[in-house]
Formats: sequence, structure tokens, C-alpha cells
Amino acid sequence: MKDVLLLVIHFVTFLIRLLQPSGIKAVAAENLTLKKQLLVIQRSRSKVPNLTTMDRLIFGWLAMLLSPKRISRSCIILKPSTLLSFHKALVKRKYLQLFSSTGKGKLGPNGPNSDLIKAIVEIKQRNPRFGCPRIALIITNTFGIEINKDVVRRILMKRYHPRPGDWDGPSWLSFLGNMKDSLWSIDLFCCESITLKTHWVLVVMDVWSRSIIGCSVNKGSVDGPTLCKMFNQVIANKNMPHYISTDNDPLFQFHRWKANLRILEIEEVKSIPFTPISHPYVERVIGTIRRECLDQTLLWNEVDLLNKLDDFTDYYNNHRVHSSLNGEVPAKFGEKMNRPFAKLANFNWQTLCRGLVQLPISA
Repeated sequence: MKDVLLLVIHFVTFLIRLLQPSGIKAVAAENLTLKKQLLVIQRSRSKVPNLTTMDRLIFGWLAMLLSPKRISRSCIILKPSTLLSFHKALVKRKYLQLFSSTGKGKLGPNGPNSDLIKAIVEIKQRNPRFGCPRIALIITNTFGIEINKDVVRRILMKRYHPRPGDWDGPSWLSFLGNMKDSLWSIDLFCCESITLKTHWVLVVMDVWSRSIIGCSVNKGSVDGPTLCKMFNQVIANKNMPHYISTDNDPLFQFHRWKANLRILEIEEVKSIPFTPISHPYVERVIGTIRRECLDQTLLWNEVDLLNKLDDFTDYYNNHRVHSSLNGEVPAKFGEKMNRPFAKLANFNWQTLCRGLVQLPISA
């Protein structure tokens, strides 16, 4: 009986010590806190430990078992700088929610109004290949409203739902209906007609304004005299540049080509061999012509190809905005925009490139 009584006394004493803030429970909780912090530090590769939701729950539960003195002694992760970084993150999240177009119950502005959202979604529906930066520039140039590309992206994520076939190419109606003056850049590419006839296209562009000077088409192979003929057709009645940039294609090594440049008093600048990045602007223009025009339609013959290229050149120079030109079009680069802005409540649509592109304009 005496032994049982001693056992009960020891058990009660153990429970009392376990429940005390400075007892065994606190020692165990402090040890667990230190071990958990070491695991977090070892897991985190960055200077600032990366706490997960489970880490915060565990630390919160352990803090309930520790006295303030033990907390200040055992906590090695949470520092004043950590609290400041938490505060900065909260401030950033506050303003992101305050000015977000998708937030609910915000205290500040409600973001874009319904007319602007409708215009953004309709531009995307009519031009599925347009990205968020280009749509933001179109909104700024057309309506005079400064809008960030991330706002456009959030609007499209919530409001734009692509219909089946939106990304498969143009509609059947569109398919069937289809350094200023100092340095120019030229290059050639080929495309196939509906009858599988090869056509070569010469593209000439102004590097300073990013505008397309012109395109020339030749059916079949290209040699030195043909290259000179195509180039002279493009530059007829235009101001000659001082320099012209070409790649190392054998076509640009013909004596006839070099003699033609000497007659025109144009100096040729060669790109670095096997380095396409040294000849980037005209390569990008050719890629744009393919993606936004030629890949969306079929070519019947040489005349049809030239007409489509002329339509696209007009659109590219006078209507297509460029991020590298601060949202301006090549034909207006450097000029002050004085045209009236369109109104969101009342505007029209302008169809370009035989229905391949549709842009909002003032009513």
C-alpha cells in the first residue's frame, strides 16, 4: 500500500511539473523549437529561412507551451529584420489587392470599368495572336488610357474564354477574302504557293524606324542580276541610305550585286558569320510576316503574294504598334501624336490585312 501511495505521489508531482511553464513540458517544447528551427535553416538555401504553412502552425503551437523568457531565448529565426520584411510584404499585398481588377470587396478603386474590360476582351477575340503587352499599347494609343500589361493579363484570365478554333488560324471569311535613312537591312526568304511553286521574297527595312521599305517577289531561283532587279524595284523613288546590312548568303557575294551598290553609292555592312543575332531586325520582321500573314492564308501566284505583302506592309508601318518604339507605329515614330482618342462607349473596328487583323478606332 505504501508503494502504491508513493507511485501516485510521484505521478501527481510529474503531472504538476509537466503543466508548469518552466517544467518538463517547457523544456521539451523548447528543445522541439530549437530542433525545428535547425531543420528550417538546413532546408532553406537562401539567407532568409523559408517558412511553410506547416512550419508556422508548429511554431505557433510550441509558442503556447513556452514562457516569454524562453521564447526570446530559443527563437533564432525570427529577428527584427524578419518582422520588417513581413511588414513590407503585407504592404505590397495590400496595394496589389487595392488596385487589382480581380479583387473582391476592395476599399480602393475598382480597377478597369466594364467598357474597358469589354474592349480588351473583344480585341483579344478578334486578334487571338495578340499578347498582353501589345493589347495594352493598343488601348493606350486608341483610347488614351494608361494600362499595365499585367492588368490586361488578369482581365483576360478571368473574362476571355477561347472558343474552339480561335487558335487554329483565321476564320473562313478572312481565309477566303484574303537610324533614319542611314542604315537599311535586307534579307531573303522563300514561300510556297498553293501549287507548290517556290517564290523568293526580298525584304528591305529601315533599322532606325523599324519600318518596312518594301518587298519584292521573284518566282523561281535567284541569281545576281535577279537580286539587283528585285532590290532596285523596292528602292525606286526612295531616299538612298548610307549603309545597308546583309548576311553572308552567297547571293550577296555576286559581282553584279556589289557593282550595283557602288553605282548607288551604298556601303555594305556584313553580319558576323554563323551569328544570326548580329542581323536581328530583318530576321524578326521576316518572322512576323510569316506568323501574322503568310502562315494564315494560301498563296495563288506571284501577283497574289505581292498584293498580300503590300497589304501587310501598310498595316505594319501605319497601324501595328511596337514595344521597341515606345508603343508607336513605325510611320509615326518620333512624331507627336495629335489624333483624337476613341471613346470606350462608342468606337468602331478597322479591318486590315484582308481580315487578318482588326483594331479599334474612333467612331
